Amino acid sequence: MEDCILKINLIVFITLTIFYLYQFIYVAVVLFKKHKERQHTLCPFHRYGVVIAARNESMVIGNLIRSIQNQTYPSKLIDIFVVADNCTDNTAQIARQLGAVVYERFNKEQVGKGYALDFAFRHIAQDYGANYHDAYLIFDADNLLDSHYIDEMNVVFSQGYQIITSYRNSKNYATNWITAGYSLWFLREAKYLNNARMMLGTNCAISGTGFMISNKIVQKYGGWKFHLLTEDIEFSVVNALEGERIGYCGTAVLYDEQPTTFQQSWAQRLRWSKGFYQVMWKYGRALASRLIHNKNHPFACYDMLMTIAPASLLSLGCMVLNAIFLLTAIFQPHYMNTLVALAGRMLLFSFVNFYIILFAMGLLTTITEWKKIKAPAYKKVLYTFTFPLFIFTYIPISIVALFKNVQWTPIIHSVAKSAEEMK
Repeated sequence: MEDCILKINLIVFITLTIFYLYQFIYVAVVLFKKHKERQHTLCPFHRYGVVIAARNESMVIGNLIRSIQNQTYPSKLIDIFVVADNCTDNTAQIARQLGAVVYERFNKEQVGKGYALDFAFRHIAQDYGANYHDAYLIFDADNLLDSHYIDEMNVVFSQGYQIITSYRNSKNYATNWITAGYSLWFLREAKYLNNARMMLGTNCAISGTGFMISNKIVQKYGGWKFHLLTEDIEFSVVNALEGERIGYCGTAVLYDEQPTTFQQSWAQRLRWSKGFYQVMWKYGRALASRLIHNKNHPFACYDMLMTIAPASLLSLGCMVLNAIFLLTAIFQPHYMNTLVALAGRMLLFSFVNFYIILFAMGLLTTITEWKKIKAPAYKKVLYTFTFPLFIFTYIPISIVALFKNVQWTPIIHSVAKSAEEMK
């Protein structure tokens, strides 16, 4: 049994290391590869439609619209569209008063952001024509934009990218360990995943909000046809399969609001976990197949496959096995002392090993993004230590998501900060 315990732990450790080694290479690329200086050439101006899906967002929708209206990009080339999706408050009224075009949608059967986006695209095409806008910027109602956001996205769009994601920061990093956990994860995703992908010329991934899609992509899919619980990662996977490169603009900064209570966080991440399983079950085989048959961008498919793969379950399985070995050893007095000590060490090793890796990720992100994190210095330090614990809470969430029927539910947003306050 001793050999069995050691071999299982070694196999799991080596397997995860091999599969995710490329993400350590991403870190090295960001830290040591020389960044190309952006060419300061004049870019053509494009007409953009800004699409905001909002459900009972009266507390925050106004600040987002004002941050769009205060862009340095020519305002005459920006049209703001708000989908008041099953609203029971005055979200629609506030948006109209601020000059947005509002489409009200009431559908209790087809619930979720994907349906709201599709509704918006159909109505925009009817009212403005199918080719009026060159591209669309997609935001959630709680977002805020840096004043140069659209200018910066326009530069990357002018380089030929049909889909572009941006730098995602947070409005409420300093609230508690939950908001900080989210924030650090998104900062790491921007800096050490999408940024590295862009530098290496491979595919990035959109993440819920703060992205641009060209009108060509909207027409290609006939609107927005992605309706799994994580429609963003489904969209990213489909475009990886079809060879469409997704770009990244690190100078386009967006702020969003993170859940403040564990109950809200549990509900949101339960939906994300279930959505990742849905994407894996629907597209996992196709992604694996493209690793062999896709001659253009096979690595993009591998990257997406690793993104949606339930690696946390493999780690959990290893820890559970160690716990089983520990319990088994207790009932075998013969080997009890040796096996209990070994199983206990392996269980502790699994926990400590993953904590150290996650802590290193959080620490590196905190150090390099220090000036961009909106929080007192002591909280930046403190929440670096709690970041691994936040990620560990995904373990029970991932287990429940396997068996629970999860539905989309809205998150209440209440951090009514302005873009000026975020400066």
